[in-house]
Amino acid sequence: MNISRLSLLLLCCLVWRTARAEDIQSPNKQLTLSVNLQADGVPTYSLRYKGRPVLKTSKLGLDLKGTTSLTSGFTQTAAERRTADESWQPVWGEVKTIRNHYNELAVTLTQTATKRVMRVRFRLFDDGLGFRYEFPRQPELAYFVVKEERTQFALNGDQKAFWLPGDYDTQEYSTVTSNLSEVRGKMKAATTPNASQTPFSATGLQTPLMLKSKDGLYINIHEAALIDYSAMHLELDDQNFVLESHLTPDAAGDKGLLQTPCQSPWRTVIVSDKAADILTSKLVLNLNEPPKFKDTSWIKPVKYVGVWWEMITGKSTWSYTNQENIKLDSIDYTKVKPNGTHAANTAHVKEYIDFASQHGFDAVLVEGWNTGWEDWFGKHKDYVFDFVTPYPDFDVQELQRYAAAKNVRMMMHHETSGSVRNYERHLDTAFQFMNKYGYTSVKTGYVGDIVPLGHKHYDQWMINHYNYVLEKAAKYKIMVNGHEAVRPTGLSRTYPNLIGNEAARGTEYESFGGNNADHTTILPFTRLIGGPMDYTPGIFQTKVSAYNPQNNSFVHSTLARQLALYVTMYSPLQMAADLPETYNKHLDAFQFIKDVAVDWDDTKVLEAEPGDYVTIARKAKGKSSWFIGSSCDEQGRTSTIKFDFLEPGKKYVATIYADGKDAHYEKNPQAYAIRKLNVTRKSKLAQYCAPGGGYAISVMEVK
Repeated sequence: MNISRLSLLLLCCLVWRTARAEDIQSPNKQLTLSVNLQADGVPTYSLRYKGRPVLKTSKLGLDLKGTTSLTSGFTQTAAERRTADESWQPVWGEVKTIRNHYNELAVTLTQTATKRVMRVRFRLFDDGLGFRYEFPRQPELAYFVVKEERTQFALNGDQKAFWLPGDYDTQEYSTVTSNLSEVRGKMKAATTPNASQTPFSATGLQTPLMLKSKDGLYINIHEAALIDYSAMHLELDDQNFVLESHLTPDAAGDKGLLQTPCQSPWRTVIVSDKAADILTSKLVLNLNEPPKFKDTSWIKPVKYVGVWWEMITGKSTWSYTNQENIKLDSIDYTKVKPNGTHAANTAHVKEYIDFASQHGFDAVLVEGWNTGWEDWFGKHKDYVFDFVTPYPDFDVQELQRYAAAKNVRMMMHHETSGSVRNYERHLDTAFQFMNKYGYTSVKTGYVGDIVPLGHKHYDQWMINHYNYVLEKAAKYKIMVNGHEAVRPTGLSRTYPNLIGNEAARGTEYESFGGNNADHTTILPFTRLIGGPMDYTPGIFQTKVSAYNPQNNSFVHSTLARQLALYVTMYSPLQMAADLPETYNKHLDAFQFIKDVAVDWDDTKVLEAEPGDYVTIARKAKGKSSWFIGSSCDEQGRTSTIKFDFLEPGKKYVATIYADGKDAHYEKNPQAYAIRKLNVTRKSKLAQYCAPGGGYAISVMEVK
C-alpha cells in the first residue's frame, strides 16, 4: 500500500470516527432518533416521527466561562444502549399506574484538546424524547461555570406556536397564538406589566412551548427534573426557525455553577399527530426520580375554600390597618386603629369553616392572617414577615379548636414578598408553628423582585431554594402549593408533597382585567405539561363589580365552564374560589364542585385542539364514578363525545351541567341548565358549548 492510499484510508477512518451516526427507535418504532458528530466534532441530533421530520439536525453543547467550551472538538468514545419497561404508581395523579417504557442511548464524547468527557443520555419513548448532559467526575473538569447552554431544537419550518414572552421572573402573561415568524412583531404587546419581570429578548420564549407544524404534528418542548440548575427558556432564530436554549442568569450573570459529577435537567420533546396524546403523555414525570421519602401516607389531595377571592376583587384587604412605613419590631398592633376591611378575622374565618364543614370540604385557606401586610409590596425589604405572629383579630388557638371540631383543616399562607433569605431564616420556626396548630399544607408566595436583589425567580440559586423548601416541608410532613415560583418540571414525582403550583395567569387575573376566553383551552397543552396548577376555579359571580363597585373586570367564562375546569385543569389541590354567599344562590350547580374528585384512577382525553377546545373524562380514585369537563374558546361549538370508557354491562346516570341556550361568557355567563340522562358505554352525546363556555358531567353507576 503506498503512502497516498494509506493517508486516504486514515482520513476515511477519522471521518467515520467523528461523523458516524447512532440511531435508535422508540419501542413502537414510530420515533427515530439520530445522533451524530459533524466533521469539526460538533455533537448533533435529529428526530423523526412516522418518517416525518420533527427536529432537523440540531447542535448540542455548553459554552463555559473562562475556559474551552464544550461545543466542538469531540470524538465519540462510547455508546451504550439499554431498554427499560416498568410501571409505577403515583402518590396522587391522573391515572393509577404509569408505564415507563423507553429505549436509551448514552453517547460518551471526549474533547480531544482538553480530554474532558461529556455524556449525552437520550431516552426515546413512544410519545417523545428526553435527553440530558452528564459530566462524570474527572480531573480535567471539576468546577465550572456555564456561560450558556447551546442545545438546539431545529424545527421543520415556520410553525403555529402557543407562546409566552421569555422572562426570568414571571410566566404570568397571556398566551399568544401565532406563527413563529410573527413572534418578533407581537412581543412588545405580549409583554404586559407584572409585579416582577425581566424580559430578555425580542424573540425569547418560555417553556413548555406548544407547537403545531404545517403537516399536522403537535410538538411540545419543555424540561424535566430541574434540580441545581437554572430554568431554560428558548431563543428563536426566526429566519431559520431554530430554537436554542437560553438559561436564566444569576446575580453575577452566570447561568450555572457546577461541580462534577453533575448533570443537567432533561430536555423534553413530546410529539404526536394527535393533540390528545400530548395531554396524556407522562414523559416528563417518567424522567424524574421516585419519591425521596418512603412514608407518603400524610400526603392527601385537598379540596378547599378560602378567604382569598374577596381580597383579590378588592372587597376586603389583607392588611389589618392602613398605616404604612411599618417595622415589625417597632409597632404594637393592639394600639393601632384597624381599617375595618381586614378579611382574616376570627369571626369571618369561622363562617368559611362552617361552609366547608357543611359541604364536605377538606380545608380553609386564610391569607392576610399575619402581621406585616401594610408595608410589604415593592419595598425590597429583607425582613417583612415572621410567619408566626397573627394580627390581633386572628385567634390562632380558637380557630384551631373550632376547625377541628368541624372536621376541617386550616391551610397556611406564607407570602415571602420575594425576600428569600428572610423566609429561610424563619422556615423551621414557621413549620413548627404549623405542626403545633394543625396546619398540614402551605401556600407559599414570591411576589415582587427577589431579595437579595439581582437574583431572578428562575435562576439556579432560586431553583435550589424552592427545592430546599420542599425538602424542609417534608421533614415536617407539610404539603406545599408554590405561587410565583418556577413552572413545574415533574418534580412532584420526587417530592409528592408538591401538590400545587401557580406559575401562570390564574383566576386572579380575571379581577385584573381578565384572561382571554381561550386561556383554559391552552394551559393544559403548555403550563400543565410539567405538573398541576392551583388555578382556583369555581367563580359563579363573574362580574367583579358585584363585590367591588370600583372594579369593572369580569371573568371570561360561563358558569358552566367554571365547573368544567375542575376536570380539564388537573390538580390534586382544588379550590372553590368564590364566596359562600354566592354559592348559596346556586346550590344546584355547586353540587358538581362538591361531588367532583381531586384524585383519579384513569383519564381519557375525548376531544382536544389547543386554543380551541378540550374535553376530558376522569375516573375517581377507588370509585366507579366518572367526571367529564369540556372547555371551549370564544367561538363556541358543539361537542360530540362517546361514553365507551364506561364498563360493559353497567348502567349509569349522567348529570349534565351545561350552558343555557342563550349563554355567553360576556353577555349572559350565568345561564346554565342541569339535566339527567341514563347512559351506558354505548351512549353518545352532542352538547352545545356557548362562546367561552363548556359543560361538566358527573357519571354515577346505578347500583
